[in-house]
Amino acid sequence: MTIRVALADDQALVRAGFRALLNAQEDVTVVAEAADGAEAVTMAREHRPDVILMDIRMPGTDGLEATRAISKDPALRAVHILILTTFEEDEYVFEAIRVGASGFLVKDTEPAELVHAVQVVAKGDALLSPSVTRRLIGEFASKAKKVRSPATLDVLTEREREVVALVGEGLTNDEIAARLVVSPATAKTHVSRAMIKLAARDRAQLVVLAYESGLVRPGWAE
Repeated sequence: MTIRVALADDQALVRAGFRALLNAQEDVTVVAEAADGAEAVTMAREHRPDVILMDIRMPGTDGLEATRAISKDPALRAVHILILTTFEEDEYVFEAIRVGASGFLVKDTEPAELVHAVQVVAKGDALLSPSVTRRLIGEFASKAKKVRSPATLDVLTEREREVVALVGEGLTNDEIAARLVVSPATAKTHVSRAMIKLAARDRAQLVVLAYESGLVRPGWAE
């Protein structure tokens, strides 16, 4: 199955580089480009790509607003957004993930890692690796504007709450299975059920909910 990717970046040279890299992969094809956030939203509706590489800083409508608009559109639920930034600690990155992005990369990421990120996000996974989750999401979560009421998680069973906490810590399904001494399939089922109950768009949203609800506390990764 070919992964259909769209690019949203105000620098034509950057888009050209991404296009050349991604089109060189057997399982990836670039289907559209946009130079600002407004164009990115239109592009998403016209082409319905599997993944959008979205620059967070663009003139006019920025990547954050575009991400919010795309994520709010039920018709675009299958479109996954991967945020690109030149600022590893950009204050907007956590907000972008909170409103619907599936993960993020810094622009100086190695080419192989960018390709891998696209493949991972296209499958509905998020944040690329536990190390990224632990180091950066914890930091951005500490800047969250407000903590949600624990009642947000009342719809979950005790086991599902435990699993969401482990997702928030950056564990993969296999690592969760090992921690809880269950099969990977069982761990995956718990994650999926938690996502449905919490109306989480993807695994990234579970991480955000884990922090915002207080289930996982920022700062433990220091």
